[in-house]
Amino acid sequence: MADSSPGWTTVARLDAEQMADELRARGVRLVVEGPCPGGQVGAAYVRWEDDGRRGVLKWRPGSSVAAARAGALAVVEALREAGYPAPATDLVAQIGDAVVTVQELLHGTGIDRLTTAHLDQLLRLNETQANRLTGHPRIPSAALHLGDDGSGFCLHEPLRRHSPRTAALERRISALADRYPPLLPGNDAVHYDFHPGNLLATGPDITGVIDWDGAARGDRRFDLVTLRFGLHTANATPAVTDRLDAVLATLPAHILIPAWAHMSLRLTDWAIRHPTPSGPTPWLDLADRYLP
Repeated sequence: MADSSPGWTTVARLDAEQMADELRARGVRLVVEGPCPGGQVGAAYVRWEDDGRRGVLKWRPGSSVAAARAGALAVVEALREAGYPAPATDLVAQIGDAVVTVQELLHGTGIDRLTTAHLDQLLRLNETQANRLTGHPRIPSAALHLGDDGSGFCLHEPLRRHSPRTAALERRISALADRYPPLLPGNDAVHYDFHPGNLLATGPDITGVIDWDGAARGDRRFDLVTLRFGLHTANATPAVTDRLDAVLATLPAHILIPAWAHMSLRLTDWAIRHPTPSGPTPWLDLADRYLP
């Protein structure tokens, strides 16, 4: 899966220190230890000075505490009530235009190779997300962006300009905007970025699902489509890919096609604007699997 984070830099470390300094001025005493793995600019390991607990300091520019509490944080709390392994949020603060959080550091490490045992657990977790937001009508629904741009992602213009093949894909995706609603239907909890890089495990056991910043209301099966795109470049056994493909083949078209179109747009756009040796070709090939 493409990583939208440009990597941990001196500037990012300064940002983490500055956020911690701002919090210290408010009586919150944290020590910044260093970057989280994966190169996320907006995430750092921290330690509470009073008791030595470790956590994850994150910041999201262009947001507000009110929006976070009504959106992603509310999704996580609803899931945690059901025993879902998502991190607790120990602190939420507004610093300038950014929402700053300190989250629980979950047990486990990143998954080197996704196995069928992992997938079995992920499918069960996905079932746990069903109807989890029925009693939370204020949580926004996830946007598909089939006919419009997202905020810094799912941009249509790069596809129109890059090549005849990407332009053709953009036309196919835009045409679907007339057939499907702009927002995911349903009252399930949706992670919105459910790929292997956001999973923690200890051996065969999934111990955590992290990075819920885009969490919203919708259909939980959207996350299975996201996972499939993540497996396209992840270190997963063929049995895992085949098993997930079999699950996806059972999904109704009104869920599978718009979700597949969204992920095709998201990953192709990102590959164009952040070039790699393979370019957007892997995502173009994957898009053809289900798109009309």
